[in-house]
Amino acid sequence: MLSYTGGIVLFAALLHASWNAMLHGNRDRFLSMTWMSIAIGAVSTVVVLFTPLPAEAAWPYLVASGLVHIVYNVSLVRSYRRNDLAMAYPIARGSSPLLVTLGAALFAHETIGALHALGIAMVSGGIIAIALQGRQVSRAGVLAALTTGATIAIYTVIDGIGVRLSNGQALTYTAWMFLSYWLMPVLFVAMRGFTPLWRPVRAEPLSVCTSLVGGLVSLAAYGIVIWALQSDAMGAVSALRETSVVFAVLMGRVFLREAVSGTRWLACVIVAAGAVCLGL
Repeated sequence: MLSYTGGIVLFAALLHASWNAMLHGNRDRFLSMTWMSIAIGAVSTVVVLFTPLPAEAAWPYLVASGLVHIVYNVSLVRSYRRNDLAMAYPIARGSSPLLVTLGAALFAHETIGALHALGIAMVSGGIIAIALQGRQVSRAGVLAALTTGATIAIYTVIDGIGVRLSNGQALTYTAWMFLSYWLMPVLFVAMRGFTPLWRPVRAEPLSVCTSLVGGLVSLAAYGIVIWALQSDAMGAVSALRETSVVFAVLMGRVFLREAVSGTRWLACVIVAAGAVCLGL
């Protein structure tokens, strides 16, 4: 049976899949990501006004993580301009738990048992199988996806170490780290100007609201992950988080009536079994 923490992280995975589903139909990903970032930055600003400063030892990590998150966001926006990378993106989600496990072993001296190692391998393998099933991805697309996976792994390991140095101040650490998201609207305005950012507020208010809600859901989802990284193995937390890919498949089947092949169902079962292994 899954532990309490494992169950909460699975809920975070569901949240992660949900905001991705909400933004699925938005064609301007840069604009969407910018309004998401505004929501995240605004909430984080309010939180830091009512919480103490982070522990001194955590500052280098929250600053580094915030900058890596911005690099990841920009890379993600650019990636959607390439169809093959858009198809290969789940490879990034599948590869990141393995990379996080390696990074945690190298930099945080974490060790995991055989059962958890099997669970991580099953989750990663199942997610990559979901990504590749019935699709042809170019070598450049795979390389870009693996690079994105490495970026995810980098900020996850940084946050895992940083939050453990925050003296139990997971909320404070998360809020200060996410202040970096104010850089996204600055980048948007620098590249496109202020008018393209503000125009959708009147022309497409529903799209802007969807992005704002998506930002709040995203903030909650990763905030839960940071909370879990305080005490649980980073690779295991990362693997449970990436089960969001499976939730996305299920949402596509239930709400969008998308066809799901037997092979993809099998891959989902493998990911679910891996999640069970991580909870034992």
